[in-house]
Amino acid sequence: MIKRGIAACMLVLAAASVARAFDPTSLPEASKSTYEDILAPGSLTLPVGVYAGSLPQLDLEGQLTRRAWQIPAPNLSTLELVRGLRKDLARGAYTVLLDCDTDDCGGFDFRFGLPVLPAPEMNVDLFDFRVLVAQRVAAGRDEFVYALVSRGRTNRFVQIFEMITDRPPQAVRRPVPSATPAADQEPAEVLQRAVEDTRATAPGLPEPTPSADPIATLQTSGYFVLTDLDFPSGAETLTDRRYASLAALAAFLKENAGRIIALVGHTDAVGSLEANTALSRRRAEAVRRRLIDIHGVDPAQVTAHGAGYLAPLASNLSAPGREMNRRVEAVLLGAE
Repeated sequence: MIKRGIAACMLVLAAASVARAFDPTSLPEASKSTYEDILAPGSLTLPVGVYAGSLPQLDLEGQLTRRAWQIPAPNLSTLELVRGLRKDLARGAYTVLLDCDTDDCGGFDFRFGLPVLPAPEMNVDLFDFRVLVAQRVAAGRDEFVYALVSRGRTNRFVQIFEMITDRPPQAVRRPVPSATPAADQEPAEVLQRAVEDTRATAPGLPEPTPSADPIATLQTSGYFVLTDLDFPSGAETLTDRRYASLAALAAFLKENAGRIIALVGHTDAVGSLEANTALSRRRAEAVRRRLIDIHGVDPAQVTAHGAGYLAPLASNLSAPGREMNRRVEAVLLGAE
């Protein structure tokens, strides 16, 4: 009985050492482990190239270990973290298959195809994330490491998946269900893809309408339209009155200091894209300033962007449709 118990303990220890074959010793001492699990068997689809109309990937099966850390270091760059992880991989005799940064990876289209742990374990800033994928062969089996590094308002986030395969990797090239933005599109327009994908992946959700509880809508749908805002025609400043939606949003942000909101302005299709994008951005910034100046919201919790007429809710061929398209949305980005 004792021998069997010792043998069982040795097997557990051996499995744990195999599951954690990659040791990210470069992570700062202040790093806080927030997640770890082992799936055996598990499956994983890894990117092995950048997005260019489709995403080259590997379908893997075997023993999957998933870990995540938060690092309370607001001045630490994602590049510094990646440089350390590169050294860790080199020490482990891994061959790097992919090493890319945000837009070079393919922007939001690439991000959409990544396996990511849910918040609060992992937060991905659409404008600052880096990916490393590496491989080595040990004991006749392929071992893969996939690292995703991003930033939050005060924390840095690191996610590392390790896969020890029990069958040969299957190479695939899949289209990602989101179109790559044109070269002249701005980061805010890429952000709007996130809004559209929230709608696309949540079938059955109603189109934005005035809500008695906009914060509940924000938390369940990921966004809501600030339906009570009043901008005079062609103006970029709000009419000076009380707005219930802003009061609710401010209260939510004050009660949840780790939450970050993106305000995204939208217009109808009258006029040029450049002019409408600029106007929509200025209107979103006007809402941001009111949240900060009138309601006392922390500036770091709110960003402002303009999408112009690129994400309509209704047809621009009718006056009611154009009115519906002129709006500002609050998009929930993440939590720390």
